[in-house]
Amino acid sequence: MNSTLKRVSVACLLMFGLLMANVTYIGTVKADGLRSDSRNVRGFYARYAIDRGWITADNGKTTLAKTVDTGDKTYRFEREYPLGKPFTHVVGWFAPESASGIEAAMNRYLDGSHPDLVVRRAIDMVSGKPAKGASVDLTLNSKAQEIAYKDLAGTGKRGAVVALEPKTGKILTMVSVPSYDPNPLAQVNKAKVNAAYNKLDKDDNKPLLDRAIDLTFAPGSTFKTVTSAAFLSDDTSRDENTQVDAPDSLPLPGTSISLPNYHGESCGGRATLVQALTISCNTPFAIMGMDVGYDKLKGQAEKFGVGQPLEIPLNVAASNIGPDEGKAALAKTAIGQQSNQMTPLQMAMVAAGIANQGTVMKPYLVNKIMGPDGAEIDGTDPEELDEAVTPEVAGELTKMMIGVIENGTGGAARLPGITVAGKTGTAETLPGKPSHAWFISFAPVEDPKVAVAVFVESGSAGNDATGGAVAAPIAHDVMQAVLGR
Repeated sequence: MNSTLKRVSVACLLMFGLLMANVTYIGTVKADGLRSDSRNVRGFYARYAIDRGWITADNGKTTLAKTVDTGDKTYRFEREYPLGKPFTHVVGWFAPESASGIEAAMNRYLDGSHPDLVVRRAIDMVSGKPAKGASVDLTLNSKAQEIAYKDLAGTGKRGAVVALEPKTGKILTMVSVPSYDPNPLAQVNKAKVNAAYNKLDKDDNKPLLDRAIDLTFAPGSTFKTVTSAAFLSDDTSRDENTQVDAPDSLPLPGTSISLPNYHGESCGGRATLVQALTISCNTPFAIMGMDVGYDKLKGQAEKFGVGQPLEIPLNVAASNIGPDEGKAALAKTAIGQQSNQMTPLQMAMVAAGIANQGTVMKPYLVNKIMGPDGAEIDGTDPEELDEAVTPEVAGELTKMMIGVIENGTGGAARLPGITVAGKTGTAETLPGKPSHAWFISFAPVEDPKVAVAVFVESGSAGNDATGGAVAAPIAHDVMQAVLGR
């Protein structure tokens, strides 16, 4: 071979190598970007050629999202959401160019592109049938979900409700209000979808945000359960009958400010732990927080899941007790104020951890995944997140929370013939603005089946709303629905 042929051969090999490298780069690195590029008309139409899997609840008995075969050659399969608003933030929507909620998080199963469905994809390709995705069954109790939504939305409140199964971490209810109808966002007309989305995005009430997991709020007195857990765990000789100082007003160290009890009420100067929690005194819990110190209080909160990254599989905003800003700030942190910020899901985890003898289970939404043939492909196994407290401390906390229901501020959550444990919370917001209202609970105490957190946002239930008055009745209804009462 002469030198000219050699040069030509080398040049051809080099160009072939560059071509293969470019094909590999486009097919791997840039594939997702090209697929989602708004100019990729082929990708747009391809979304509607797939018989997308359904989203269900109640072990497949309740349909939350389904695919309808329109017979249209261009847009053959369209998405519908038969139960709409109560489930929107969990289920999400599948739009021409985007998706949210479970529709987005479980997309590869729903559209059949997950590796677990490779055999099915090959069969559909060979047979010429439309590609078919897997169905996703959620852990939600649809009856409790709808009741929670009705209780919030029907009275014009803004807020969230989360209910968990304490022993497993199953999310039985996860409602956010205000909500919206997802069906307009699932149309095949891009212009109409964009118009519907933009209207929601500009709404001052922010209906697109999931208040259960996207946002954090001051938890108020519901956080006193965490402060109590830290105080009890710090000295094993302490129990529900341990006496603590409970002044009417507490001077905060290094300031000229005094911390009062709610509405200036008196707690008698001294009180047992159960008495302090029952009437929700501020001053003893502020003292307890300063007594255990910032590091121990933060460590206790972290054992309940605070600050830990969570995917359920939806992403959850991180809760946080705030930075160490000195003793005066710590006193407020201990009663759920200052920079203390929690999601409703996180406070449900606190209640569930106490109910489950101190063990916090990792929360999850996906019950199981079924292939196009109806066979189960995968399921979620319960997983321990952490041991927040010992069973003994959990038992003391439970006794204290029963006192809140039987003799204190949580009476509206009582269930006939069932022992309920709970804690109310009224969290101050901006100066001159109404408070947030909270309530956490679990039942039955003897064999807990449900733990609930209810959050009612500032100003949506009146200017003087309290957790006992507006949040506890909602928890009552959700627990009753889950327990079948």
